[in-house]
Amino acid sequence: MLNKIIIMGRLTRDPELRRTQTGTPVASFSLAVDRDFKDKATGERSTDFIDVVAWRQTGEFVSRYFTKGRMAVVEGRLQMRDWTDKEGNKRRSAEVVADNVYFGDSRREGDGGYSAPAYSAAPADYAPSGYSAPAEGDQFAELSGDDGELPF
Repeated sequence: MLNKIIIMGRLTRDPELRRTQTGTPVASFSLAVDRDFKDKATGERSTDFIDVVAWRQTGEFVSRYFTKGRMAVVEGRLQMRDWTDKEGNKRRSAEVVADNVYFGDSRREGDGGYSAPAYSAAPADYAPSGYSAPAEGDQFAELSGDDGELPF
């Protein structure tokens, strides 16, 4: 079976970070996602408002670096939830459970010099063997021990 969703849109509000009883972080937010086509009658694009839930490190990342209006790309899965409202009516809602969340826009004006965090599992001083950092002004790094032959 396959349940994979990728959506891109703007946050409709700041993410809300909460913790479960066991202390697991969970962030919830909503994305405004424009449809690809225009309405024939009005000539305007419709917008879907999609609820998203991000758990653990992904939830903490979203709550720290995303705010209302930021463009986000969410990769995850669709989840249906059944629940009962205050009047006792059975309800069903759909939400995206985020596996990964990416910045969908570049640094916005007025963000005070914000730059995207380096989110990597490798230590900061880690470099693959044979790699040397590019000199100031260089666009590419030199690989040491390159014999010039193609690997295929």
